[in-house]
Amino acid sequence: MNTSAPASNPSAPSLRDQVRSAVIWRSGTQIVGQLITWASTFLVIRILAPSDYGLYAMTSVVVVLLSLVNGYGLANALIQKRDVSPLLLRQLFGMLIVLNGTLATIQFFVAPLVAAYYGQPLVTDILRAQALIYLTNPFLALGYAVLSRKMDFRKQAQVNLGSALMAAAAALTGAFLGLGVWTLVFAPMVGFAARAFGTAYAARIFIRPSFNFSGAWSLARYGSIVALGEFFWFLQTQADIVIAGRSFEPHLLGIYTTSLFLTQMFVSKFVPPINEVAFSAYSRVQSDKEAMSNGFLKSIRIIMLAGLPFCLGLAASAEAVVQVVLGEKWLATAPVITILGFAMPFMTLHVLFGPAVNAAGRPGIDTRNSMLGAIILPLGFLAGVQWGVTGLAATWVIGYPLLAGLSAIWVLPILGVRARELLAAIAPPMLAGLFMFAVVKTLDAYLSATLPPVTHLAALVSAGAFAYGAFFLLFARERIFELLDLVRRSGS
Repeated sequence: MNTSAPASNPSAPSLRDQVRSAVIWRSGTQIVGQLITWASTFLVIRILAPSDYGLYAMTSVVVVLLSLVNGYGLANALIQKRDVSPLLLRQLFGMLIVLNGTLATIQFFVAPLVAAYYGQPLVTDILRAQALIYLTNPFLALGYAVLSRKMDFRKQAQVNLGSALMAAAAALTGAFLGLGVWTLVFAPMVGFAARAFGTAYAARIFIRPSFNFSGAWSLARYGSIVALGEFFWFLQTQADIVIAGRSFEPHLLGIYTTSLFLTQMFVSKFVPPINEVAFSAYSRVQSDKEAMSNGFLKSIRIIMLAGLPFCLGLAASAEAVVQVVLGEKWLATAPVITILGFAMPFMTLHVLFGPAVNAAGRPGIDTRNSMLGAIILPLGFLAGVQWGVTGLAATWVIGYPLLAGLSAIWVLPILGVRARELLAAIAPPMLAGLFMFAVVKTLDAYLSATLPPVTHLAALVSAGAFAYGAFFLLFARERIFELLDLVRRSGS
């Protein structure tokens, strides 16, 4: 198997065409997959209790922590390399097997300690069942690396869509059978297993692992730097669960984590697949600073154009969304969602920095940014937990604008981007989003007791879309043309 960069071929698609095709496949099928996943997830949320989500959140802290070193940093190191030999692929496979086998063993044995920390014995059994997920990672990470080097996101997208369908079916089955929190455990396991098998088959990685790692330590060095940055990312995004898990009952923790789930849907579900494409594309042009700069700014413009109406629209219509989508028993999430919605645009911006600096061969910058976040956010959570879930939510609103601004000081020079260029990319969607928020909140207050919940929500969504679109048509029409051009060329 030869995964080296292909030689120049006049008939081969250009990098721009590859990126457009990758974005439309990766994000397009992501949207379809997420619509399916969300439909099942919201049905499951209406069936399960907040305490089920609180228990699951306690175990997810451990899974997320150990998953930081599950081998995706090694896979990214392979993607970033210009030339890759068959032996190096076998060595990567061996590293992934050793690493994930170790992680599964660690999680199995630390499970009782975690359960004792939270005072919830069921956490032991849940964590031990979740340890099986690590056994899928070697096939998933290796297949992802091979397909990403080829910029073949079409096959990845098809596999992801199929695995999302299977996970959604498992979730609905578990909920209707009354499995409670185990529904949240088994559905991801089904999805990971399906995705691992499908990705390995699509990449045709029928190879034997090599456990002789001589000459392959460059992968480990790069991967360890990335993993270190992800560890600090874990501290800034999971410290709230660790802190709140001992202060809140499972019910209240479930209210908080479900609020986070809703407000983070854009940054956690739509941005990562785009970042995968961006990392591969940035890696191809890492020696061309102008191309890096232009590509980064364009991604900021397009992603923020799509992200701001979601984040601020959800914040403005939180109570109506909760009533229609989650049900009356989740109404306590509405004020928390409103607060968190204002933090998510800044979290989105911060997340977009990582792939660019990593592809530029400077993963240490992303690690430094994550270290900064690992100081700012946990300190804020320690203070905010004194005021319950709203205090934790307020920490996000204060912490992420500060973190994004400080991180930009280190990131922008690496990419050859000026601060005023970044502000120019962000300002139109931010102003349009604030205008939309004001329109929707005003209408919400006027309609609050006059319409059925579904009609009320439909009116708010329509008004928000009209306000957001009207602002761009009046003041930043070129942004709409840029987005339409990307979609049109991707489909041609």
